[in-house]
Amino acid sequence: MDKRAAYAGVVSVKCLFGLLFLALGACSALPEKTVRPTQYDFGPGITTTTAATASAVPAASLPSLALADVEAPGMSEGGTAILYRLGYADARQLRSYAQGRWSVPPAQLVGQRLRDVLGQRRAVVGAGDSAALARTVGPAPRLLRLELQEFTQLFQSPTASTGLVRLRATLVESTPLGDSLLAQRTFNAQRPAPSADAPGGVRALAAATDALAQELDGWLETVGR
Repeated sequence: MDKRAAYAGVVSVKCLFGLLFLALGACSALPEKTVRPTQYDFGPGITTTTAATASAVPAASLPSLALADVEAPGMSEGGTAILYRLGYADARQLRSYAQGRWSVPPAQLVGQRLRDVLGQRRAVVGAGDSAALARTVGPAPRLLRLELQEFTQLFQSPTASTGLVRLRATLVESTPLGDSLLAQRTFNAQRPAPSADAPGGVRALAAATDALAQELDGWLETVGR
């Protein structure tokens, strides 16, 4: 009887360890929890305080402007990756952050910020509304076409980087014979990143876009006279 009891005890222990290993194996086979990338944008945009300051100059003080959607031929359509380049290694290679994404494609973010800034001193309408305005209130406003050529975080070293934005602006006027080119210019803006990561790149690119928007606004005032 003692031998049978001892044997039964050994079998029970073996069964217990077997069940334990099966449980551990089942746990390891479970899929890992998916980590969603953090989404970023340019922030809330023009605040009430900023708008109040800008209201010192009437919005109608400058000619109205038709703004086309920003094109980004060098970027994947609908892509929201936050891109960066290692200038100290191979600046020709585009890389992206695994755990950081824009909330919408960069061209949309840039277009909305430009619309906000340019709209502080003039009426800004969509390109599709330009023809309708011409039929109702007179000549169509001049059309501004924009092409986003660069929108990356550029690393000069492993710890130092800047947000780089390059934009080509083309101002045209509609005539009975078609669009007439008035002016064209490529704008470049760079701002330092406060940290060598995706959040730092986002802040630098937002600041560079704001600086470019102000420069574009001044240029339009000059060529729009």
